[in-house]
Formats: sequence, C-alpha cells, structure tokens
Amino acid sequence: MTEQAGDPRADELITSHMPLVGHIVRETMGRVPSHVSRDDLTSAGLTALVQAAQAYDAERGVPFERYAATRIRGAILDELRSVDWASRSVRRRARDLEETRTRLAGALGRTPTVAEVATASGLSVEEVTANDEDVSRAQVLSLQGSTTASLDELVPTRAPSPEQLLEHQERLTYLMEAITELPERLRTVVQDYFFAERPMADIAADLGVTDSRISQMRAEALVLLRDALNSALDPALVKPSSKPNGCASRRREAYFAAVAARHADGSRRAPATPALDAAG
Repeated sequence: MTEQAGDPRADELITSHMPLVGHIVRETMGRVPSHVSRDDLTSAGLTALVQAAQAYDAERGVPFERYAATRIRGAILDELRSVDWASRSVRRRARDLEETRTRLAGALGRTPTVAEVATASGLSVEEVTANDEDVSRAQVLSLQGSTTASLDELVPTRAPSPEQLLEHQERLTYLMEAITELPERLRTVVQDYFFAERPMADIAADLGVTDSRISQMRAEALVLLRDALNSALDPALVKPSSKPNGCASRRREAYFAAVAARHADGSRRAPATPALDAAG
C-alpha cells in the first residue's frame, strides 16, 4: 500500500531516515568541487526523502532504505546537473580568491573575513560576495560513480503529479522551518546528529551533557518536528496534551505558532530566537 500524505507511517519514515540524507550528501561532497553548496544538496535530498516516503509501497518487496537512497542519490545528481556553469572568468577569479584565503588563513591563524579577502585581492566586498555566489551555482558536469544503478533498474516508480509535487514541497518547507524554530540546543542536536553525522559523544561534549541526555533530546526534537508538521498539515493527528494548561503544553503551542508564523512570513531571514526555552 502506498503511503498517503499525513499518514503517520510516512512521517516516521521521513524522520527516521533523515540520517540517510546526511550520509549521502557527505559521500557526494567528497566527490565534487569544494564550492558546491552542501545546503542545496541537502535540500534536494530531503525533498527526495519526503517524496519517497509518500510514494513507498511496501508490497513491492523493496526495503525502504534502498528505495529512498536511490531516489535521494538521483535527486542530488539532478541538482548538480541543473545548475549553470560559471563562466571562465568567474572560475579564474574563484581560484585567485581561494589562494588569497589560504594565504591569509596561514598568516592570521584563522579563517579570513570577506572584507579581509577583498582588501588583499584589491576587490570590493560586493565583488567577492558576487563571485562566491556565482561559483556556488556552478554546474558539475560529471559525477561518475555517484550512483551504482539507475532508478529504473532498482525499483519501478511512478512520476508524481504536479499536485503531489506541490504537497511534497510544502511538507519539506514545513520540516525545514520546524527545524529552524527548534530551541537552540535541540536544533544543534538535530543538525549535528542527522546532517553532520557527528558522533553522539562529540555532541554531548560540546553541550556539556551525557550521551543519554543527547539521546533524550534527539527523541524530544523528533516528536516536536512530527507534531509541528501535523499541527500545520493535519491537526487531527496531533495528540492532545495531558495537561493542556501546563507550561510544557504552552511552550509546545508557542513552538507550533512560531513555525506557522515563519511559514506565513515566507522570508529567508536568519533563525529567530526559538519559541521554546533551550532544552538540556
């Protein structure tokens, strides 16, 4: 049976396989030029994961992880091929700027600022920034070995309708907004564990807590993310709080409201102060 939008089984497939996106993106980043945007690849991979969860049919006998991994790799490859190559002058300037950054980093003992790179290069800050943006859009023409088989060879798929694509994109947008609105420490756990694939012990050391506390925070974050998506897209799936007037319930409702407000705003602003107090 194919999973349907709002099906809690599909939401569980999404949240439990987010590490798979991080793994494939990290694997891909090791094969492409350094200027390729990790965020763009992650976004493409998450979109594919959402679509895979919605379209997955267990009766076909294909494990979900294998099915999703193939779609994620295909989406990332499509993303790499969809971006226009930067001009030769842009790439030449990018090489010069990279050399300048390396030289400054060695002299300063830290990563130089854009202003410092601009001054050392005889360029304006705007020119350096524009070149970086141009390079980040450069297309990777060849990605040999990034996939071992075509999608059709592994599993039969059905192309989603325009309505389904819009629905999938909306769910992905809500997911990313919900991650952004998590309390700072929960957001750090989600980003470091699922996307950066950092060991739990390292995250615990950074946050000054135990490994078991990180595990608890991870579980808490996943529940919040699931409920935030359901609150926005299918409120009937949100379980009512046992203490609707309690502090925890009010913080949760404030979090849902913050996610909804961010979605309504639609702007790509910097992460706002989370609606919930930092956990941990």
